[in-house]
Amino acid sequence: MKTIVQKMDRNNLKPEEFALAASLLKEGQLVAFPTETVYGLGGDALDEMAAKRIYAAKGRPSDNPLIVHIADASDIEKLAVDIPKTAYALAGRFWPGPLTMILKKSDIVPYSTTGGLDTVAIRMPSDEIARELIRTSGLYIAAPSANSSGRPSTTKAEHVKEDLDGKIAMILDGGAVTIGLESTIVDLTGEVPMILRPGYITKEMLEEAIGTTEYDKAVVNKEKNVTIVAKAPGMKYKHYAPKGDLTIFEGEMSAVIAGISKAAKEKEESGAKVGILATEETKDKYTAGIVKSIGSRKDELSIASHLFDTLREFDTLGVSYIYSESFEEGTLGQAIMNRLLKAAGYQRVLV
Repeated sequence: MKTIVQKMDRNNLKPEEFALAASLLKEGQLVAFPTETVYGLGGDALDEMAAKRIYAAKGRPSDNPLIVHIADASDIEKLAVDIPKTAYALAGRFWPGPLTMILKKSDIVPYSTTGGLDTVAIRMPSDEIARELIRTSGLYIAAPSANSSGRPSTTKAEHVKEDLDGKIAMILDGGAVTIGLESTIVDLTGEVPMILRPGYITKEMLEEAIGTTEYDKAVVNKEKNVTIVAKAPGMKYKHYAPKGDLTIFEGEMSAVIAGISKAAKEKEESGAKVGILATEETKDKYTAGIVKSIGSRKDELSIASHLFDTLREFDTLGVSYIYSESFEEGTLGQAIMNRLLKAAGYQRVLV
């Protein structure tokens, strides 16, 4: 299969530019497209074969649910049943935007899309390319991140091409995304809203809208748990991983810098190529390794938006070992560390 790449001008989007992509989706084919979070790999959410093609293209386990993307908030009433008032409150506050809600699915949503669960994950993206594609196709679009399963998520069209060229019909190239971390996922099917995946929409923001909200234990746990039932993408399997072996160093910053520098020097002396994930504040303090700043601690969004891109850059450089600082502080700390821990397979060094 030849994958078509179509460049999109965000300053001059035309309805006719979406015609081919919409037609391919209606035929059951797959189209990758940008959202404000990461690039998504889209297929008709109500077509069982399209869901199977998504799993096959990504090499994704079929019990890992897909998120259904919509362009109109009222569509949740077609895709879900027994919808709580909290869902409408969150939709009113955060849609369109980087928030996914888990609700009880309606009969029209196939189990191939939900990973065999009786719940469905739904979100309304704010990215205009994504929303126009949904509107033009007239479909609900199931779309996990547009990467090979387990690899760092894709924040640029070239990342998608690197992973999925020849496996999908089309890529809409809308340039780099703005947030760089997948949407926050909140489960509204229990008595207390439960965050299954942290993201740009924080616990504090959710509680301002609907009151008490809790983290699922899998989110705050820093150890691997293979017994998890995956109610949402990214809960059960190793995710976001670069090809190199990634380890996170935690502790007081001067000790972290010293620990990473020592480990990097030892690996380099043994002949290995080493990468270091640092920040603008620390990048000049390391004495070994290929040092990459992923942003400033004064601007958390800069760190979030460059994380996956930098991990992929280390892959291009052929790095065998990657050492990273910890990023637990700040409002996005939980989300950033959630991705880093999974990318590292929960490998940590306390210094």
